[in-house]
Amino acid sequence: MRQRAIELHPEAGYSGTMTTKQKVIKAVQALPDDASFEDAMERLLFMAKVEKGLQQADAGQTIPHEKVKKTMKKWLK
Repeated sequence: MRQRAIELHPEAGYSGTMTTKQKVIKAVQALPDDASFEDAMERLLFMAKVEKGLQQADAGQTIPHEKVKKTMKKWLK
């Protein structure tokens, strides 16, 4: 699978294509000093979910907007 180059906000300290390890280290370093293990795990899980979603989008595994709107309309009844 190809590495996805993600343009991230420069103020966050991310640049170009980073390995997963580099992203994890950067994310942990950005946590406040009083962050809990739960805070770190929540942040890393969020990052993993975003990465998976980006990979799915790259693979064309997306749902058309109109279909999502119809599904959401059913859920919100």
